[in-house]
Amino acid sequence: MTEPGALALPTWAIVTDRRRAHIARVAALVDDWARAMGVSVEERDAWRDGALWHDALRDAPEEVVRGLAADHNSDSRLLHGPAAAARLEQDGEARRSVLDAVRWHTVGAPDWDRTGRALYMADFLEPGREFARADRAYLARQVPHDFDGTFRQVVRTRMARAIEEGKGILPQTLALWNSVR
Repeated sequence: MTEPGALALPTWAIVTDRRRAHIARVAALVDDWARAMGVSVEERDAWRDGALWHDALRDAPEEVVRGLAADHNSDSRLLHGPAAAARLEQDGEARRSVLDAVRWHTVGAPDWDRTGRALYMADFLEPGREFARADRAYLARQVPHDFDGTFRQVVRTRMARAIEEGKGILPQTLALWNSVR
């Protein structure tokens, strides 16, 4: 696993040490899956870059995130992905799969390719999270063997968890579910 201090985060990233450790675990997980699945170098790099950049602004002040996301109405906790994607575009990142993965990693996107799907799963399944460890570890082990089936189960599990926590389901997440069920 990559040491948290060795991460190649953007110079503009605003992350705590705890967030940096989460990012390292997400990147390690997608690296493991990519290796086990024998994906191309280009796809592996897209998965890793998405993992490294998805939470680059998660700990940024609300006004920074809102400004980059150009959104002054949505829940600010959902804007770090759109903000990071906007900043990456400003820096010249042009891979649509990476930008869409980073932009929508919190809520999901029905038209994602495997880059977005891998990030969505890894962000949820990374082993540092405290809840449902055994179930999430099992799902993480299944990804290389049944990527699409595991993705469907992760979407279902994340939706159930959101409902249990009283958060409800966002329209984009429901569209994602409808695209995979």
